Amino acid sequence: MAELVYRPVIGFAKTLFKVWDLKIDCQGSSNIPRSGGAVLVSNHISYLDFIFSGLAALPQKRLVRFMAKESVFRHRISGPLMRGMKHIPVDRGQGEAAYAHALDSLRSGEVIGVFPEATISPSFTLKSFKSGAARLAQEAGVPLVPMAVWGTQRLWTKGQARNFRRSHLPVTIRVGEAVEAPRDQYAGAITRRLRERVQELLEAAQRAYPGRPKSAEDSWWLPAHLGGTAPTTDAPRAAEVH
Repeated sequence: MAELVYRPVIGFAKTLFKVWDLKIDCQGSSNIPRSGGAVLVSNHISYLDFIFSGLAALPQKRLVRFMAKESVFRHRISGPLMRGMKHIPVDRGQGEAAYAHALDSLRSGEVIGVFPEATISPSFTLKSFKSGAARLAQEAGVPLVPMAVWGTQRLWTKGQARNFRRSHLPVTIRVGEAVEAPRDQYAGAITRRLRERVQELLEAAQRAYPGRPKSAEDSWWLPAHLGGTAPTTDAPRAAEVH
């Protein structure tokens, strides 16, 4: 089926990356399968994470269908684009329809993108993971592919002004090896393993990240344990089952 919206949007996004002069370091894309269904699972620190998560799949010639909150699909600008790219709206009060939609897509060989923290983490550390990604992978018989993004919070995140200037910011992306989701295992246990892998990838991305705060005021994008001034949260539980 022709991608009349997705591919032009990719071209536009790549143009913006050049205009902003972003320094994108993406490693591990080969872990995303070239064919067949998969659940791509990422941390969530920015409103733009889906763009960079999708970027990681392009070397494998894959287009990712992201599960996103339903309000994004009602917006007069983003709505038509999200529908045109065949992303999946999630109504948190009635999640069964979104789950069924994602399951059908996985069974038809699509890559589905999920942010199992459900919302942006204000501390830029991993929150607890919901188990929906693991359950989808189990039921569809597909792998979970963990990944982490870092630096995207400096472009646009909760409580901070957007930075769409030519600011030469680095963005680091790490994609890890697949986590299997056998049907005979408890989804909570799979979710815990998945979260551990994403945590490892996040720490690897942070170690590789070349950017540093320019001043004390600029340390807002670093979590407290790395010496920054991002809000702290209670230590997240390893996994939640929903």
